[in-house]
Amino acid sequence: MTTVAIVGCGVIGAAIAYELSRIPHVEVMVLDPQPPAQASTGAALGVLMGIISQKTKGNAWNLRQTSLQRYETLIPELEAITGEAIPFNRQGILKLVFEPEEQATWAALAEVRRAQGFSLQIWDADQVKQHAPHLDTGAIAFAVYSPQDRQVNPTALTHALIRAAQQNGATFHIGMAAEQIISLSQPPSPLQHCHQLKTTSGLLAVDWVVVAAGLGTTPLLASLHPSPTLSVRPVLGQAVRVQCAEPLGLPNFQPAFTGNDIHIVPLPPAEQGYEYWVGATVEFPDEAGAVAASPTQLQTVLEGAIALCPALKRAAIVEQWSGLRPRPYNRPAPVIEPLTGYDNVFLATGHYRNGILLAPATALRVKQMLLTKLGNSEDL
Repeated sequence: MTTVAIVGCGVIGAAIAYELSRIPHVEVMVLDPQPPAQASTGAALGVLMGIISQKTKGNAWNLRQTSLQRYETLIPELEAITGEAIPFNRQGILKLVFEPEEQATWAALAEVRRAQGFSLQIWDADQVKQHAPHLDTGAIAFAVYSPQDRQVNPTALTHALIRAAQQNGATFHIGMAAEQIISLSQPPSPLQHCHQLKTTSGLLAVDWVVVAAGLGTTPLLASLHPSPTLSVRPVLGQAVRVQCAEPLGLPNFQPAFTGNDIHIVPLPPAEQGYEYWVGATVEFPDEAGAVAASPTQLQTVLEGAIALCPALKRAAIVEQWSGLRPRPYNRPAPVIEPLTGYDNVFLATGHYRNGILLAPATALRVKQMLLTKLGNSEDL
């Protein structure tokens, strides 16, 4: 039996735990000092902007494409295993664009997506008004509709991944923090080999370690000598949940709406009314590394959302929250790779604003890295 310890139980750690728990003779353990789906996962809006992103090639696009394809099988798979529904909006994303000169860029992207087997539609203001009469089309130049992009509830997804992994034998040690990677050299190999994790509950013997700790990555790696140069820093985001007496727009057309980097995300109808998530701010730390939620920035987002959808002015705010996104410093997000200098430690961290979108692809990539190291192969 091969033991894999996953540090972190946000959506990334949970997705990795589920995929690895499906490998025969692999024992999966997950450690996190906080309850599942906290931190950046609990604060995310779950908008899966893959096809509508400007990424068209290389690693950035491959991860998005893999995730979108996996989501179409993953959601029904998890629902069948757990017996519980996961809120998963299949009505796409509608993006409002305000600059006419951007139309050529979006038209070119639509052609690329068509060649890749995806649909991306350019709508004029009249088409937007026909499909989404609640939106203010007075200032828009056009809109882009992506029917194959999705939105998922991050917390429900994470808990479903955990339950499915547990059914496969994975264990979750919530309230246990990893404090240090303990390693030794194994000549003639120049690489270090991690054989134990020092945790708040004692030493834990491991064969492999996956660091999916988000902002917890930096202090954990700081325990190593020499310490890796990777630094994951916080970017704060604030969002709200609002309640309306009636659905915004047509009841049978409720995609995620976005414009000026503001998202309006419909939730399943509740007994009290129709609810939407609105967000999110992007707030960077100061020179000392500290970041605090700014009421002014949240108010700017709310005013921007009302400008997109005037009916939100009558909505009641029923919840407000914030979370810290893990952003790698001086390198692209995310970081999915073996830890330099180690033969059995993988990094799966620093997803910044795309953790929910890229969770399935990240899990599959970690799975492939592990299988390759173990000398196995599997059709993923």
